[in-house]
Amino acid sequence: MQAKSTPKKIVVLRFSSIGDIVLISPILRALHSVNRYDIHFVTKRRFAQVNLHNKYVTKQHLFDKDPREILNKLKDESFDYVVDLQKNLRSKRLLGQLSCSTATFPKLNIKKWLFVNFKIDWMPDVHIVDRYFEALKSLDHNRDMSGLDMFIGQENEINLVEFGLEEGRYTAVVLGAAHFTKRIPKSILEAVLDKMKGKVCLIGGPAEANMGKELASKYPAKATNFCGTTNLQQSASLLKQSKQVLTADTGMMHIAAAFHKKIIVLWGNTVPQFGMYPYYGNQANRAHFFSVPDLSCRPCSKLGYKSCPKGHFDCMMKQDVDQIVKILNQSIA
Repeated sequence: MQAKSTPKKIVVLRFSSIGDIVLISPILRALHSVNRYDIHFVTKRRFAQVNLHNKYVTKQHLFDKDPREILNKLKDESFDYVVDLQKNLRSKRLLGQLSCSTATFPKLNIKKWLFVNFKIDWMPDVHIVDRYFEALKSLDHNRDMSGLDMFIGQENEINLVEFGLEEGRYTAVVLGAAHFTKRIPKSILEAVLDKMKGKVCLIGGPAEANMGKELASKYPAKATNFCGTTNLQQSASLLKQSKQVLTADTGMMHIAAAFHKKIIVLWGNTVPQFGMYPYYGNQANRAHFFSVPDLSCRPCSKLGYKSCPKGHFDCMMKQDVDQIVKILNQSIA
């Protein structure tokens, strides 16, 4: 009887952030489908919950500020291959210390820079998930095109009954974003909530707790506030059980896509052309995009700012509330 071969160890690097890590989930699944691969993952400790229950990952390796904090532990694993989906100075330093084959993907930083600074759009019409798969050309993998993954531990599933909500009968509204110029302003949210039908749950972290409390107080019959009271996995549970999701360009947007939700996206300083819009694979596209047309200052950054560089924040403040509400209300019985 022939002995089974030892699976080759592959470590995938993606240090941040929530959305970026969700977007590499098809890579983890495609590699795991090859039985002789043992998949490890390196990320920042504060993003550990994204892949905490990912059944395609054997082990997570977590660091706080610099991946070199865990360099010795990574060396002890004796990896056969590194797939670098971070592709920055820190990941390159790490690659130089790990004695194994490596692969990466086209990051298109120059084209993004031209778009942001000169509004020259040479970005290819290719989603970043497809660009991530460029890194797997030299590795066996089975790409199934079934979209993104987000796995929630049973202990983090929200019991909606306790909050007077029913599965599939509310809109999840995402208040937060990593940068101010991506966030939906409170005044726009109020204008939407004034006109939209049905119940909503407000999702956000501690930074959005006060806004969530104020909105829930203003709309007591409509809004339930979860901002600052749920962890990432619990917030994902609220998205999973929702009918639809209203969000800006955030990590929650990508988690909602992993559950194939109808998503209404308000684009602020960023644009879909960067290739990081909701990804559904071969599932029906359920995303609706809203942006303010003819703004010469947009996009102003590939990430975001603490405040609008022009001082007016027109990319969010001039959103078409009536059209947004029209799309939202189409799904409310």
